[in-house]
Amino acid sequence: MKRYRLSQQIIVSMSVVATIAMLIVFVGSFVFYGIYLSYFPPPPGPPPLLPEAPDLVMIAVFLLVGLALAIVVALRLTKRILAPLNSLAETARKIAAGDLSARASPGDRSLGETAHLVADFNAMAQRLQDNADDMIAWNAAIAHELRTPLTILKGRLQGIADGVFTPDEASIGNLLLQIDGLSRLVDDLRTVTLADSGRLDLGRGPVALAAEIQNVADLLEPVLANAGFSLELTLADLVALGDGIRIRQALLALLDNVQRYAKPGRIELSTLKSGNSAIIRVEDDGPGMPPEFAKRAFDPFARGALSRSPRYGGSGLGLSIVRAIAEAHGGRVAYRTSSRGGAIFEITLPLEDHESNVAPDASIQT
Repeated sequence: MKRYRLSQQIIVSMSVVATIAMLIVFVGSFVFYGIYLSYFPPPPGPPPLLPEAPDLVMIAVFLLVGLALAIVVALRLTKRILAPLNSLAETARKIAAGDLSARASPGDRSLGETAHLVADFNAMAQRLQDNADDMIAWNAAIAHELRTPLTILKGRLQGIADGVFTPDEASIGNLLLQIDGLSRLVDDLRTVTLADSGRLDLGRGPVALAAEIQNVADLLEPVLANAGFSLELTLADLVALGDGIRIRQALLALLDNVQRYAKPGRIELSTLKSGNSAIIRVEDDGPGMPPEFAKRAFDPFARGALSRSPRYGGSGLGLSIVRAIAEAHGGRVAYRTSSRGGAIFEITLPLEDHESNVAPDASIQT
């Protein structure tokens, strides 16, 4: 849609008003003289050089009519201009006073530039309200996640101080376990927050994905085997451009998510090349995520029905960390359902420049 400047619209409108006023005087004069002379023909002889009294009265009448019309049109135009601007000013005062739900009215939208100004202002106000709502939700979620381990720590320490619990090795180990959980939660929150603000530091360099993934697999394979999972690797010889530590962190978060929510079975971990990107793929035997939850699974603190159960645990930050790390690398993360009903997570990362010369079918089978 073509957008017209407000100044142009005002100039055009006032020019039309002035033209109409002049036409009223000009055309009205001819009409008046035509009627007047038909009933009152002029006396013989040359016409007078100066207007006579009836002429002056006629000119004054038509000038007043044109002026009245110009005033009416100007008032209507002023109302059309000032109505959305007044609404904009009043809404700005309400937002400044804390009412983030206030919105300005664009009026009749006939003045395109003013309507677009109001629409842009309302979009800005909506963004501000969304950010405020997200902050409230974040604070509530953080408080909820911190409450349980802090309550356990306080209860245990109070019990030891009161002599109810004996400070033996098992009690101290339990306390350290809670502290480790708090440390992981704080680190996860820091990662997501830095990523949202665009300040997540990355030590960019060549990363041999096969070696990094193999190290993660060696670390987690005993834990996954105890949980009933078998890990199958199909790793292409690809070199990505990124931060190896962050890539391992994202992969650990994905595998932790699989261990928590997938049914015991086979986990396929593979890498492949797609254009100038490397893809890390993790596939399990299901049951996958419900479609309505999959749309927001990578949002911070997004938790499905299973993750709310004490049996499965989780803070709701794992997948958001994966997305944050992938996007910080200039890549992305995606989810889809596999042909056998399981979940497929794919992390896309940029390849190092010289990687385009590597044969795409080179792989390591384990």
